[in-house]
Amino acid sequence: MKHSFEPDDTGLAPDDLHTHTARLRVDLNCDLGEGCGAYSFGQDEALLGLVSSANIACGFHAGDPHTMRAAVISCIEHNVAIGAHPGLPDRLGFGRREMAVTPEEVYDFVVYQTGALQAIVHAQGGKLRHVKPHGALYHMANRQEDIAQAIVKAVNDIGPGIALFAQAGSLFLNAAEAAGLQAVSETFADRRYMPDGSLMPRSHAGALLSKEEAVRQACMLAESGKVVDASGGILAVRADTICVHGDGAEAVELAVSIRKAFGERGIRLFPPTVNG
Repeated sequence: MKHSFEPDDTGLAPDDLHTHTARLRVDLNCDLGEGCGAYSFGQDEALLGLVSSANIACGFHAGDPHTMRAAVISCIEHNVAIGAHPGLPDRLGFGRREMAVTPEEVYDFVVYQTGALQAIVHAQGGKLRHVKPHGALYHMANRQEDIAQAIVKAVNDIGPGIALFAQAGSLFLNAAEAAGLQAVSETFADRRYMPDGSLMPRSHAGALLSKEEAVRQACMLAESGKVVDASGGILAVRADTICVHGDGAEAVELAVSIRKAFGERGIRLFPPTVNG
């Protein structure tokens, strides 16, 4: 079934919207274009009717020139903000295994992949809005200053007007802000948080939330910028954007449920405003 929502579809009259705070505007993002050749992966078309930003795989961990172009065209048709999703060169491990790479290699990986997608976006008449590293590369940047700085420099050197998605409260987010990049603080609807603000590793039982838990967490993030962590405590996080992983079996069902809950609460979807 195809679902389609407008970015500001809340079911509220315009006058009612003035009673809501700025917190009730949030971005919902997902990862797309993760197929390759004859192999499809995920539910891209259905998800594009439900999110406001998309992160497109750029050929290292997943994707190829054809899936990249198809994803870009679909994003433009659905008025979804386009982002690059560069990963480590580990297709077999889907980019989720850490590698012993230097900051110089990371810089080249990000420039190479993002530049390829940027060219495809330009050729289709669109605009690249943001970069969000994938999987292990993302988590390495959250913990390792030199990796974070390499990605920040790569995005800065690619050109102005490109935001960087980084995990809320991480040194990666701090590095992006310190460098003057537009840093978008990312949170996750479907992942359990540890008390220190990190995500529980996928290898741990309970790391992935149930649909009902994920909907509650997404609403709590959008409304209050807080989550219940694995210990039962309340953790404050800045939720500029909320990620729904597109590779799960219930990804579309979860996104539909989140959008429905957002609409009932007057939470409006907007991609981050990008300067330049």
